[in-house]
Amino acid sequence: MNCPHAAAAPATGPGTGTLVIDPMVQDLAGETAQLVAGGPLARIELLGVPAWTITRHAEARALLTDARLVKDLDAWGLWRSGVVTRAWPLIGMIDAGRSMFTVDGPAHRRLRTKTAQALTPRRLEEMRPAIEQLTDELLDTLAERGADGVVDLKSVFAQPLPMRVVGSLMGVDRTDHPRLEKAYKAFFSMLTPHEERIALLEELDVFYTELVREKTARPTDDLTSALILADEGGEPLTEEEVVGNLKAMVAAGHETTIGLIINAVQALLTHPDQLRKVLDGDIPWETVIEETLRWDTPTTHLLMRFATEDIRVGDGVIPKGDGVVISYRAIGHDTGQHGPEAGEFDVTRKTPIRHMTFGHGPHICPGAGLSRVEAGIALPALFARFPRLRLAVPDEEIRNLPVMTQNDKESFPVLLHG
Repeated sequence: MNCPHAAAAPATGPGTGTLVIDPMVQDLAGETAQLVAGGPLARIELLGVPAWTITRHAEARALLTDARLVKDLDAWGLWRSGVVTRAWPLIGMIDAGRSMFTVDGPAHRRLRTKTAQALTPRRLEEMRPAIEQLTDELLDTLAERGADGVVDLKSVFAQPLPMRVVGSLMGVDRTDHPRLEKAYKAFFSMLTPHEERIALLEELDVFYTELVREKTARPTDDLTSALILADEGGEPLTEEEVVGNLKAMVAAGHETTIGLIINAVQALLTHPDQLRKVLDGDIPWETVIEETLRWDTPTTHLLMRFATEDIRVGDGVIPKGDGVVISYRAIGHDTGQHGPEAGEFDVTRKTPIRHMTFGHGPHICPGAGLSRVEAGIALPALFARFPRLRLAVPDEEIRNLPVMTQNDKESFPVLLHG
């Protein structure tokens, strides 16, 4: 995990003021607490590379609409100077091709418009019956696999559901879903060798390029065809732009929802008094979803934006050319926004649940509504089918995958019938 191209990284350790983000994610709760304590602007290190992170709600909200923070990699001083190169293991999460996730301003609006149009509330409601059917199919499979004992809720239910939904939306054949799940899992994992991660990006480029060319020849009623046929301002999207949007949308669209479903189940199973209120109808599932998104965010750190000039944040300054990370999990624990009990999961909390887990401003996640709809179908259906669902191992044995950007679990073993 060493980065030989990061010689300018500052010293670390006690007294240096820099928090080294653990690539193995061995203590996410402890790391979150340290970030919250160091906010609103904290100095961090990501695999040998220094950066800043924002850990408070108000400051993040302001910066996410600040035109002085951009996605343009060429604005990063460490990149321009050659200190950071493509040998840095996280570069693929920042420079993954031209898409609505990697550009700003008019270019961003042009790339985003058609995707947003495909995910309107009306379109999401039209998708509801298909999502319900997929959910029922996977619950049947879960019942079969867990009939005689322990079953992994993640691999059997929470992981395939969002991949099938977003795959269907994009027009990806279901037979290709396992291949994509495997590729994205390996891409995000810090255990994947850097050369293999780069090869995975190239493999995904080939896959989506072939899909785009197929849909160009024979368009159908899906998002891929809509992006190909889009003509924003008289300038159709290029093949590279359609591929970039698809690649990023599938990654964001399924990873976030996996985390949301699993984190909500874990929160409820470890807070049985709150689960009872939910199952009795005293607390709506919408509240469970929003409290989970705030307290145990699917995304931990969003990489990366770059300062085009010095930017003051609280008592500190982000120097021109420095990289900035938004630490959404720490932001969800901001006591100034969420009250003194921000570190606790509480679906009965009196403080309104106003989080920014899906972002804010121009780059707010276009798939936020879809993720909420999926969780809003999956969670009540799961507990209706298996009201005695419980963890098969102690909660402290549930481990995070070594993913620096996502709050993703290795597995989630459960017993379906108590």
